[in-house]
Amino acid sequence: MERQRLLDGLAESIAADGYRSTTVADIVRRAHTSRRTFYAYFSDKEACFVALLTESNREMIRQITAAVDQDAPWTRQVRQAVEAWIACAESAPAITLSWIRDVPSLGTATRRVQRQMMEPFVAMIQALSDTEVWRAVRSGPVSRQLAIMLLGGLRELTATTVEDGGRVSDITELAVQACTTLLGSVRDGETLDAGTPSRG
Repeated sequence: MERQRLLDGLAESIAADGYRSTTVADIVRRAHTSRRTFYAYFSDKEACFVALLTESNREMIRQITAAVDQDAPWTRQVRQAVEAWIACAESAPAITLSWIRDVPSLGTATRRVQRQMMEPFVAMIQALSDTEVWRAVRSGPVSRQLAIMLLGGLRELTATTVEDGGRVSDITELAVQACTTLLGSVRDGETLDAGTPSRG
């Protein structure tokens, strides 16, 4: 309970002031607890931040997986997954933006954590695409490389939209179209020549 209050306190402070301006004092003040309690759970602000993002990402993966009907046509599944991503990002835009923008600047160790955080998303995409419906479109599950391309594009588009003052839902149709095109046009290991029509 105390640990969750601290994570909530950090989330509130990020939403109000941003991660960089947040201090341990801000976190404990919003959590209505003490520094002693904070350091009983976390070694420093970065450790608390990593814990917050890990839980937030785990919940995002859960919601996306639950939103996808694996018996639906593959294009519908892409839309369901993208819409769930956007709904999660829009529910906590400051946390999403902080994950994308702040983590890479925190040092080598934290950047390794960021890569580790991406792996469950890659695994989710591969699991969702490893069905009979998808095998009619692709020879196998989406590769790790292609999954990273999809995630990187969604993350950057989400971040720039929030930074520009837009709503994350503004990118829905573009994101659905881009993901559908990328997943349906080229099978992993193949190339798409300029004169070769895509398979949609």
